[in-house]
Amino acid sequence: MSERALNNKVALITGASRGIGAAIAERFARSGAMVVVTARTVDPTTSKLAGTIHETVERITRSGGKAVAIPADLSIASERERLVAETEERVGPVDVLVNNAAVSYFIPVLDFGAKQFQLMFEVEVVAPFHLAQLVLPGMIAKGEGWILNISSGGARHPTIPPDPARRAGGAVYGMWKAALERFSTGLAAEMYANNVAVNALSPNHVVPTPGTVFHRMVRPEDPSQIVEPPEVMAEAALALCTVAPRSRTGRIAYSQDLLDELGLVVKVDGSSELSS
Repeated sequence: MSERALNNKVALITGASRGIGAAIAERFARSGAMVVVTARTVDPTTSKLAGTIHETVERITRSGGKAVAIPADLSIASERERLVAETEERVGPVDVLVNNAAVSYFIPVLDFGAKQFQLMFEVEVVAPFHLAQLVLPGMIAKGEGWILNISSGGARHPTIPPDPARRAGGAVYGMWKAALERFSTGLAAEMYANNVAVNALSPNHVVPTPGTVFHRMVRPEDPSQIVEPPEVMAEAALALCTVAPRSRTGRIAYSQDLLDELGLVVKVDGSSELSS
């Protein structure tokens, strides 16, 4: 695909202080987008996990890309509204929305607290819904747009008896990701006539990020575990957001499967090339 496929596009990427969100932000910037990087973390001393939105923006601008950081707490409706309003004021209407932000608790249902339940629901389900409502008018006015919701293999139904290797305490996490996927396909159907693509994207394998390492989803002691570089997700995200909207919409896509389908191979620098 063209390395400048997102020229003159504004891409708003949530949860972009680290991990998959940061990788997508950097990849989209290399493809020409003006990237709006948002998350709560602006000060490295306030989080257990490495990475801030300002560090992501610094990497992008140092490499010649265009990006701005707009902090926001996506669990709060007024913050979501401010985020989109400030984005439109500073860089223009959103062409591409990537809903990547997540708050994850892996707690058995019997022990799951109401506060944690509501926070996860607000960030992982309500925020993507609300942000879509806020950016869709601009996309419809332009005659095209792309919304990408980052999901997870946790949305898949577990086997019974359960696989002992599957992450324990994932029922609530999986429930929200499954809801996000159904929202994606439903919104894709609603927006098809408006030329707005809506897709959900999951990694084929666990992605080593500060979050997955913190939750012990990455097991360095297990040489048999297959992991997926965040650049694979970033390249698959680009593939879903740089084609005619009606040509690739309503998908529950898995990153490596999608790249294989398109004949793309991710190179060491994070870009892609057609496989021979």
